[in-house]
Amino acid sequence: MKLFNLPDDATYTFADYFRLNPYIGDLSNFFGYEFQRLDYPLPASNALLPRLEDLIYRLEQNMQHTAMNNETARREFLIAPVISEVIMLTHSRVRVEYPLNVNEKLKGVLDYWLQGKCGCLVVEAKNGDLEQGFVQLTAELVALDQWIDDPMPILYGAVSVGYVWQFGILKRQSKQVIQDLKLFRVPADTKDLMQVLIGILQDEENA
Repeated sequence: MKLFNLPDDATYTFADYFRLNPYIGDLSNFFGYEFQRLDYPLPASNALLPRLEDLIYRLEQNMQHTAMNNETARREFLIAPVISEVIMLTHSRVRVEYPLNVNEKLKGVLDYWLQGKCGCLVVEAKNGDLEQGFVQLTAELVALDQWIDDPMPILYGAVSVGYVWQFGILKRQSKQVIQDLKLFRVPADTKDLMQVLIGILQDEENA
């Protein structure tokens, strides 16, 4: 099966998939995974969020006073504050712009790569077009599945345009990629978003 009308020996980075924008199902099938869209029961933590009001205030202020017309601005002023709060609460490790090279069709840079007590999460930041961003996230999740030796059964990812987050799930044993139908909007859904991010990184069922 050919994904694009290009030579078989062509190489692709994660960003190339965003640019070429194939249908997500075709991309998943190309790598041997089934694709589904459904309302997925994401893990969610009930942990206290002592700085939630301050986080929401900072996000609102950033939105009011920062021109969000490029990916860098959204990453630094909308996405990074959320991730910073998550790693402080979970003591997770985060790598920014983490290079990953699995093979000639699965390589590139992960915007954020978080490793928690029991789970991990890749976050892809985009300036716009959530659906097109999910195409790139799918390639990143497939690459992580082939790269990670840890037996955790589920890999999680999220694509964010700053104002909106959407999660992806890769079930390793059944080789399924799932696009969660729920959208988390910032600042309105910041609490729910934080609970899910913390839940993913501390999901003992995924240990």
